[in-house]
Amino acid sequence: MAATKMAPRSPIARDRLVTAGGLAAIAAAGAIGLVLFPNDLGFLTRVLATALLVLSLDLVTGYCGVATLGHAALFGGGAYASGMLAAHGGIQDPLVLLAAGLAGGLVTGLVSGLVILRATGLPQLVLSIAVVQLASALANKLSGWTGGSDGLSGISPGPLFGRFAFDLWGQTGYLLGVALLLVVFAALRALVLSPFGLLCRGIREDVIRVGALGARVRPALVAMYGISGAVAGLGGALSAVTTGVVGLDSLSFERSASALVMLVFGGAGSLGGALVGTVVFQVFEHAVSAANPFHWLTLVGLLLIAVVLFLPRGLQALPARLAGLVRRRAAPARGGA
Repeated sequence: MAATKMAPRSPIARDRLVTAGGLAAIAAAGAIGLVLFPNDLGFLTRVLATALLVLSLDLVTGYCGVATLGHAALFGGGAYASGMLAAHGGIQDPLVLLAAGLAGGLVTGLVSGLVILRATGLPQLVLSIAVVQLASALANKLSGWTGGSDGLSGISPGPLFGRFAFDLWGQTGYLLGVALLLVVFAALRALVLSPFGLLCRGIREDVIRVGALGARVRPALVAMYGISGAVAGLGGALSAVTTGVVGLDSLSFERSASALVMLVFGGAGSLGGALVGTVVFQVFEHAVSAANPFHWLTLVGLLLIAVVLFLPRGLQALPARLAGLVRRRAAPARGGA
């Protein structure tokens, strides 16, 4: 009897399967980190905060095609909003501090988006650099509120839900970060698959045609920039809550550049690729810098060159590349049979 063929899954079913698989992978990776690396939870929490920043960058660069090297301004906006509310307002509820970071990142994203999106191409890139430099200078100038070059300290979050204290081991902060990443990933998957997300992808592919069809291009990009700022602000707030300090490094150009490197490393235009690139790059950098503190930058550079040359679409393309190699090797064997 002939074998019955399985009906192909619908695009909606495939999208749901990918989302469920991504959430399962995040939860599994979070559990592995908690069980196998209980003494490195502080570092892993920093990875989670950076992952939120890279996801937010993917929204505007990977899905909208906006060139930017100023995304640290959004991360720092959330970090300082959360830190100032705790240090000067006496707020200790970590969820309120996270909400403040989200709001701070949202506002920063909308304001910077209105500035950056007035240009395209190279001028847009220069504007983004100017935005992050101005944000850093402003934070340094307002030292009475931000702590200036010394940083903002005195951030002491209370127990999460009144029960789970933030201790030196960092377990509560780490689990909070994993939960945040799960919620954000699910929300962003729904966003990029929505009509609004498809509009933004259309703008990336052919902005002139999308505009000719009657779509309002610039308002859509500004809205996505604001959403991106909210996600980056959550990352900044998570960093502030779990470390207890906020410094000018949260607004540094180096943070923006490293986030872009991680996005390219994992694969722009893919939320899963952004996460994989962040985790692999930061873990590799952490391990190599500990093993070889004098030449670790050389090894990181060689890794980046190898990925860009052999996997121009990032690590997200590695499974398809390997599957293609297997099919090509298997084809001659089938032909000769």
